[in-house]
Amino acid sequence: MTDAMKFPSVETCSSDGRDNHTVVADMDGTLLRGRSSFPYFALVAFEAGGSLRLLMMLLSAPLAGLLYYFISESAGIQVLIFATYAGMKVSDIESVGRAVLPKFYSSDLHPESWRVFSACGKRCVLTANPRIMVEGFLKEFLGTDVVLGTEIGTYKGRATGLVLNPGVLVGEQKAKALHKEFGDSPPEIGLGDRDTDLPFMALCKEAYTVPYNPEVKPVPNDKLPKPIVFHDGRLVQKPNPITALLTVLWIPIGFLLACLRIAAGSLLPMPLVYYAFWSLGVRVTVNGTPPPPVNKSSGQTGVLFICSHRTLLDPIFLSVALRRPIPAVTYSVSRLSEIISPIKTVRLTRDRSTDASMIKKLLEEGDLVICPEGTTCREPFLLRFSAMFAELTDHLVPVAMVNKMSMFHGTTARGWKGMDPFYFFMNPSPAYEVTFLNKLPVELTCGSGKSSHEVANYIQRVIAATLSYECTAFTRKDKYRALAGNDGTVAEQPKKKVVG
Repeated sequence: MTDAMKFPSVETCSSDGRDNHTVVADMDGTLLRGRSSFPYFALVAFEAGGSLRLLMMLLSAPLAGLLYYFISESAGIQVLIFATYAGMKVSDIESVGRAVLPKFYSSDLHPESWRVFSACGKRCVLTANPRIMVEGFLKEFLGTDVVLGTEIGTYKGRATGLVLNPGVLVGEQKAKALHKEFGDSPPEIGLGDRDTDLPFMALCKEAYTVPYNPEVKPVPNDKLPKPIVFHDGRLVQKPNPITALLTVLWIPIGFLLACLRIAAGSLLPMPLVYYAFWSLGVRVTVNGTPPPPVNKSSGQTGVLFICSHRTLLDPIFLSVALRRPIPAVTYSVSRLSEIISPIKTVRLTRDRSTDASMIKKLLEEGDLVICPEGTTCREPFLLRFSAMFAELTDHLVPVAMVNKMSMFHGTTARGWKGMDPFYFFMNPSPAYEVTFLNKLPVELTCGSGKSSHEVANYIQRVIAATLSYECTAFTRKDKYRALAGNDGTVAEQPKKKVVG
């Protein structure tokens, strides 16, 4: 039995009547189930530094492990910090901490630790991790009041990779940091999981240990203190050492495979693309019965397909499902994506009258697809549907889109959007499921007196029910403010703004 196990288990700690109490908790192994911080360093390395930075961090991991076990915990962590952060922009580290890490941290929240931590009126976290890496998650998603972590040096906006005094916060350094913060008014509860947490736990009025148990289930998604609606980053899985190594080794292979898949989609006739994708490991599943192509000689306008938005490839996979190219109106795609797209893409100008006139003209030429959310969402949520489309035609067909990726996300809010299709097709076996729903009855359209907002909200609810998703009122601006610190409007060239 370790010394830390001499304290009672966290399961015995009452969470009743703690509104006026202060709790101080360690992070890895205490607030989080996992004891290793390697996956989170790896995420920062890849998302802010790229695959070469991740490789450098992987190569340094064995040295960090040897120092950790044979010299000191502090020495091992310093090696990881240097390999991960040296030369990296501070703004990039902060961005990853705000937009990427919360998704992975939230999926590992310890239920018993959170029960006690959330019951207290004032919350403090003591961690050996760099404060800059964890503060965004702890304050924004767990309501933490004070974050005391390792401070790293900076120079002209870049991290040096060196640790500032008093060094890595482990052992006695945690106790000193706690005493400096709280003085002679010790916190009521201290939570830790290992012997190096004993010094700060001993300063608290009550101390509880969190036994390591890999079988304990994390806090369920629907019980999280704050749901994760928006998150960024390319990696789908939390990168443990084996996963990180496989990712680095796969990237050159995956990129060549992505180029082949994109070439097949761009150069082959659309009726053949479905079969080409299947032969190249891209799975396309079609549900429901789509409407037949419009007979132009009849004078009838085309159908407007209303899609949920998962990646910029949604209109392309809709076309693959229909075996015919369907033009798409977009809010913004990169110039590279436009060049390699096998379907016609038309940019919206964000001027309502101009866009309405353009869409009506396109519908006179045939079918059209639009994603009224205006931006993608990865989680099981639908963002607010822009209502303009409902005013332009009564021929509306909702389409529920679902995709599956095992290694890379095919969307980004912070990075270069031109790489989105490449990252999607770099997955070993990406998949799309396209579900065509019934055409909207005439009595539910604007032509029968419904307002455009009523129509848009109804279609949003129908698609959400089909996918078992939740409807939200969030918009593109909400997403970009949460992930990138802006409203999603970028200047592509002088005097011309496009929305991403």
